[in-house]
Amino acid sequence: MPTVEEILAYFGTYTPGVDGAVSSFKFEYLTSLGFAAIVIFLGHAIVKRSALLRKFAIPAPVVSGLLFSIVVAILKGSGLIAISFNVSTIQDLCQNIFFFMCVGFGFSWKLIRHAGGKLCLKIAIAACLLITLQDVLGVLVGQLIGLNPFLALQCSSSAMSGGVGTAASFGPIFIEKMGAPESATAVGVTAGTLGNVMGSLIGGPVAAFLISRHGLKSDPNDKPESAVDGKINELSNSRMVSMFGMVLLLCALGMPIYCILDNIPMIEMPKFIGCLFAGAIARNVMEALNIKFYTPEVDAIEHMFLELYLALVLMTIDITALAGVAGQMGVILLVQAVLMAVFAIFVSFNMFGRDYGAAVMAAGNCGWGCGSGPNAVANEKAVMDQYGWHNVAWVLYPSFAVIIDDIYNPIFLSLFGSIFAA
Repeated sequence: MPTVEEILAYFGTYTPGVDGAVSSFKFEYLTSLGFAAIVIFLGHAIVKRSALLRKFAIPAPVVSGLLFSIVVAILKGSGLIAISFNVSTIQDLCQNIFFFMCVGFGFSWKLIRHAGGKLCLKIAIAACLLITLQDVLGVLVGQLIGLNPFLALQCSSSAMSGGVGTAASFGPIFIEKMGAPESATAVGVTAGTLGNVMGSLIGGPVAAFLISRHGLKSDPNDKPESAVDGKINELSNSRMVSMFGMVLLLCALGMPIYCILDNIPMIEMPKFIGCLFAGAIARNVMEALNIKFYTPEVDAIEHMFLELYLALVLMTIDITALAGVAGQMGVILLVQAVLMAVFAIFVSFNMFGRDYGAAVMAAGNCGWGCGSGPNAVANEKAVMDQYGWHNVAWVLYPSFAVIIDDIYNPIFLSLFGSIFAA
């Protein structure tokens, strides 16, 4: 008869507490995925039954993921057990590989011509302006409250527009090359984690406010690319296998692109930028050469990995660790949240056309401006699920804005941070 310890070993690793420390249990990856599935199902069930959550277009995994992380924090805070999950590789797979490759694959030059060069230019200007404002305002507020400028930058565009990945990359750069405090990486990752939550919670309400305030409505003739012909596109097993294989191949082809970009002196690029560029290049090459691909299947892959990514991020937030880095960091993050909401309402919405699509893109702006690219897509999807579709906002904005962000943000952080180098 197996012992309790032997049975538990099938599900993860148990570490007894010593010297007053809380005992811990880290679930292995399959069991962790099971918890993620519960978070996804629970989130959709809650949102389905809440008119308020649907009105403000809060992504379903954000709702249940936060509730899940609170329960985990209570278990740890009470001294019962500290629970963690083996999801780092899966999370990297969801965000950096499948999701961003699919976002890039939606970036069609035909759509850019349809949207117009002026809109693309305005999106680029708005993205660069937001990143600049985040860093300048963050450093100024940091000086007022006595926070090291590098820690302030790690709470600004490094974590906000850049997300956890960029903050984790720039922490060692600031520490080793510019004399930042040793806590720079931890502060940036924590700020990026909180930014994911902020971006998810701000985007929907901002769009709902703009839609209600200006009486905006979606165009019933504006439909997803996969539904343009008016037919119900049933997914095909053979097409799904074909597109899944294409996604895997393009993700691999994204690594040489990442290698080239990551070796630009003084500039740091996240891994997913290679996958995003690979998807965008492949889409336009395939269109130019009339190579057949299947949009419904690619969309399905994108949506599946988006839901899983959000569930994994939100359910693994260690709220007890965040409690110890409140204070000055909390002040800057609050200022950044206000800046993001004000910027989306008064700058993004007006620059993008003051119509329904502009409201959807404002929600997306809150997503990547306070968290990450997946947040932008999740915010837009939640808004469109509630208020109606907008093709340009969905296909063009997230991928184009993220590309601009991932080019300008590392450059500006590198140059602006060098001003404060020891």
